Amino acid sequence: MALSPRLEFRQSQSLTLTPQLMQSIRLLQLSHLELNDFVDTELLRNPILEREEGGDDAEPAEAPEKRTEMSAYEDTVAQGDRIKDADQIAEGYDTSVDNVFPDAGQEVGRMAGPDRNGSFEGREAPDLDQYVASRPRLSDHLEAQANMVLRTAADRLIARHLIDGINEAGYLVVELDAIADLLGAELADVEAVLEALQGCDPAGIFARDVAECLSIQLRERDRLDPIMQKLIDNLPLLAEHNMAALLKAVGCDREDLADMLAEIRLLDPRPGLAFDSGPVETVVPDVFVRPGPDGGWQIELNSEVLPRVLVNRVYYATVSKKTRDAAEKTFLADCLSTANWLTKSLDQRAQTITRVAAEIVRQQDGFLTHGVAHLKPMTLKMVAETIDMHESTVSRVTSNKYMATPRGLYEMKYFFTTAIASSTGGGDHSAEAVRHRIRQLIDAEPASAILSDDTIAEMLRKEQGIDVARRTVAKYREGMNIPSSVIRRRQKKELARIA
Repeated sequence: MALSPRLEFRQSQSLTLTPQLMQSIRLLQLSHLELNDFVDTELLRNPILEREEGGDDAEPAEAPEKRTEMSAYEDTVAQGDRIKDADQIAEGYDTSVDNVFPDAGQEVGRMAGPDRNGSFEGREAPDLDQYVASRPRLSDHLEAQANMVLRTAADRLIARHLIDGINEAGYLVVELDAIADLLGAELADVEAVLEALQGCDPAGIFARDVAECLSIQLRERDRLDPIMQKLIDNLPLLAEHNMAALLKAVGCDREDLADMLAEIRLLDPRPGLAFDSGPVETVVPDVFVRPGPDGGWQIELNSEVLPRVLVNRVYYATVSKKTRDAAEKTFLADCLSTANWLTKSLDQRAQTITRVAAEIVRQQDGFLTHGVAHLKPMTLKMVAETIDMHESTVSRVTSNKYMATPRGLYEMKYFFTTAIASSTGGGDHSAEAVRHRIRQLIDAEPASAILSDDTIAEMLRKEQGIDVARRTVAKYREGMNIPSSVIRRRQKKELARIA
């Protein structure tokens, strides 16, 4: 069979992800903080893009002549008010304005307090955040002590790496061998520096576990005797409330054990938390869900966290007319295309979030009305098929997004739970609702009848119609940090004895 070249035409379909399409997909999964950072970067890079200031309620622009006239008049009146306030304050101290306000003048109004009605009208109100005292940082507090305790530069260098190796609670989470290898120092030198730093304030800092943390604090109080050391060495028995085994291991009577436990309760197992570890970011909802007047639910995007941008076509037209260079024209065309794409992508993102949130609210109406016990099992596929979207799109939309409901603030991912089959042939149960029911049963159990995992599974099957296995109950219980029935029995007996 002879081989010869030939020309063929074939027709096929394929999906090509352009850079802008990939960027649009990426915008869906960004949180509002990340989205605002991205928009700020685009605003700095693109001269045609500008942030929309105000909204429909913004006042129309005034004529330049009239605005200049009014500004001068208002400045005069405001300055008169400021000087009057300064004079009143100085008169109260029986001195001159210069002595009370050395920088008197334009800045006096900024420093003066409110008027008799409690208003700062005509003046700039003070920024109260500037007067809020912040807690000292743990690293700064320890570095200051290390510089006084340690004498050589080598020891201070080791101390700096040890300080960097503690977590927020004040525990050392790096290995001493790793620091010694990194610095080329002897392990004995690192251990000596650590021992010196463990004597710093707060007591218990630089410990490697809870037992060492408590031991350091007890040694500081001169209470680490051999019996107390035995108690520290058997903390797992204390956590299990196994008092019989603890008394045998420590070798003391019940009265002495009670006194030692009272001393341990006075210690701080997380000494580093007393210091500022960094700014705490408040979770801001992306969607608000409110009861509607018709008995339904109203879904509203949080416009305060959404960046609003505009395309300045006037600027583009003006600059384009004066530009003759081809490279500059290409740059302006690219900026215009990027600006148009960004405005459309932000609008599409907002609409997609609204559609997904509306479908979540529709399917979880029982949860919003009656609580977590009525949370229905729901998957990404169920929502995607209803609103005609792909599962990956729904997954990106619900990532890092929060919904404020009458039941509280929840991450949108919270509403997606697996299904637990019903033993009565009815509808399936949400895994989160099953966890809630398990916690209710354990909280209500009496000390004389602690529920085992088998008993909880049987109660759920008979009373709630939830077909759940014992190992599933154990997994959910451990996920909620609830101890086993043996430990709970010891804990409740101990509490009953103390009461």
